[in-house]
Amino acid sequence: MQGQMTAKQTAEYLGVHLDTIYRMVRRKEIPHYKIRTRIFFSQSTIDEWIKDQQQQNQSVSSF
Repeated sequence: MQGQMTAKQTAEYLGVHLDTIYRMVRRKEIPHYKIRTRIFFSQSTIDEWIKDQQQQNQSVSSF
């Protein structure tokens, strides 16, 4: 799974329910882009986002 992913592929990649992905998109919590009405995700951007989330969680838990 390289390059662009659909919402379904992203849900599988992250191990979450598809509804969770759509909720995160609505709340602008996950990086994505749209082509017309379809939502896509860049795997490299998602990988970076995961690293950022992990770093934020580590810094919060160290307090």
